[in-house]
Amino acid sequence: MEITWKKYSRKQKKEVFAFAETYRKFISDCKTERECVIEGIRIAEEHGFKNIEDCIRDGVKLHPGDKVYLNNKGKDLALFIIGKKPLSEGMNILGAHIDSPRIDWKQHPFYEDHDIALADTHYYGGIKAYQWVTLPLALHGVVCRKDGTTVNIVIGEKASDPVVGISDLLIHLSREQLQKTASKVIEGEDLNVTLGSIPLEKAEKEAVKANILKLLKKKYDIEEDDFISAEIEVVPAGPARHYGLDESMIMGYGQDDRVCAFTSLMALMEIENPEKTVSCMLVDKEEVGSIGSTGMQSYFYENIVAELVDLVEGYNYLTFRRCLANSKMLSSDVSAAYDPNYPSVNELKNTAFFGYGIVINKYVGSGGKSGSNDANPEFIAEIRKIWDEAEVSWQTAELGRVNRGGGGTIAYIMAKYNMQVIDSGVAVQNMHAPWEVVSKADVFEAKNAYVAFCKNI
Repeated sequence: MEITWKKYSRKQKKEVFAFAETYRKFISDCKTERECVIEGIRIAEEHGFKNIEDCIRDGVKLHPGDKVYLNNKGKDLALFIIGKKPLSEGMNILGAHIDSPRIDWKQHPFYEDHDIALADTHYYGGIKAYQWVTLPLALHGVVCRKDGTTVNIVIGEKASDPVVGISDLLIHLSREQLQKTASKVIEGEDLNVTLGSIPLEKAEKEAVKANILKLLKKKYDIEEDDFISAEIEVVPAGPARHYGLDESMIMGYGQDDRVCAFTSLMALMEIENPEKTVSCMLVDKEEVGSIGSTGMQSYFYENIVAELVDLVEGYNYLTFRRCLANSKMLSSDVSAAYDPNYPSVNELKNTAFFGYGIVINKYVGSGGKSGSNDANPEFIAEIRKIWDEAEVSWQTAELGRVNRGGGGTIAYIMAKYNMQVIDSGVAVQNMHAPWEVVSKADVFEAKNAYVAFCKNI
């Protein structure tokens, strides 16, 4: 196994950097699930995809080469390119998640404490809380009014915008704090976001809070009660950056798992007239167990495949079930990259390294592979063959040493249909931290790997 950079010509390196720049812009602009869906639809429509709901409403049949997408509640995006072969022979599926660890506002967020206005929060997904203090943070989300209208909010991304943040205890008074374990240094209930400190003139009580609410009313025409039906996500402010003096890497927020979501989406954009129907699904809620109507445990994908069968061949229950059972899927999710600062958590023969290409994880899970998919070796052999023939750089890995921890993906959920599924994605350092790091070479190889899978499996 050789580092991927050595195989590139000068021309290929330019392609790698050009693709990485497109990706860097994507993760800089798309910091929530909703923003990923909006941008994903824009990209898809530019490449000839149309809304499948229009086809369903108008009774328009689909034919080989047709491209359609489904927007599920603004948080999931499923895309399909109809193949020449019957759907009963299955699909080639790429599946990634577009939610990332973050901090959410509570439904009643606003309060004031000694002339400082703050927002109360509840963190989302697995985070180290101490990593989120003393950072410039931005607010992204939606506020839904009772009249049915929705207001989009983004504060903290423009150079002229203010940012918000979460304070930490000064070192001079932190002797007791520093005796705590890392999980207790910053408590979840203490991740309160500072919003302002100027009181509203003539306000009799909570004047600073009143001033913040007045500013929001003026800019967005929303009331305090409207935040009961809102989703405000607190995320790191600012764009993703080139990382390393050689600019070989990218540091940015939400790369777990938007690096795989972007590369899966862009891979589909390179497919024309496939033999088998190909699909890409970008889903929500993976970081909290794939629950809810927009998580992978929902029936949304199953339902849209049923509609697809109806539009292509006329609905038949056996065709629908065979389509799912005969499908093959890459659960496009990230893996843990080797970190020279923390070598003891890895077993080096089974570790992912920066610049060595896309990573196959036969299984993830924890404690004896609990909660994992554990892919079949026959399927792995198929993937090895197509990637080697396509000259894709790839590697295999486990998620650290046995019993050092673990994690999960959506692979096991899709495997319940009896389809072949394996985890494959980009190696990431600082996973789940506010700023994560990936190799540009691995991003490029992941896209190429997904293209080869869709075309040739």
